[in-house]
Amino acid sequence: MSNNTNSPVIGTTVLAVRAGGKSAMAGDGQVTLQDSNTILKAKARKVRRIYKDSVIAGFAGSVGDALTLFDKLEGYLEQTRGDLMKSTISLAKEWRTDRMLRQLQAMLVCMDRSQLLLVSGTGEVIEPDEPIIAIGSGGPYATAAAKALCRFTDMDATSIAVESLKIAASICVYTNDNIVVEELE
Repeated sequence: MSNNTNSPVIGTTVLAVRAGGKSAMAGDGQVTLQDSNTILKAKARKVRRIYKDSVIAGFAGSVGDALTLFDKLEGYLEQTRGDLMKSTISLAKEWRTDRMLRQLQAMLVCMDRSQLLLVSGTGEVIEPDEPIIAIGSGGPYATAAAKALCRFTDMDATSIAVESLKIAASICVYTNDNIVVEELE
């Protein structure tokens, strides 16, 4: 097995959920090197507040690429005075058409008090039918857990996000339980 630090970084789980009048986004902390399946970092921060703390964004994929996208998104949020939909559409257009940005290997989940969006480099800006969206290798597990918790409990968004990530971490080898959560009321 190679321990080449130029190998792609894989796996993560980021989940956004709305429940009980609140919105929360949680992400695990594991950074894994693909070629060697080596855990490089256990406490990475993949979820953060941007644009005057009114938007929460999380990423799966390359850290450097995601930071570039966060900067671009924040610039668009400044231009649109915080309009998340317009900003993510502008980001997706640029990401898809710009020669350099097209090479970026990441995916974003963004939320404000009224919207929850998935943004990808293929030009998609998707608002899910249900108030739950997850990305990364543990995304399907976190989504299933969050749907069950939303339907069959009275838990708030933060509790659902944390418990869903714990469940994903118990299944997905690329997800750990060092969870960072951000909340909007």
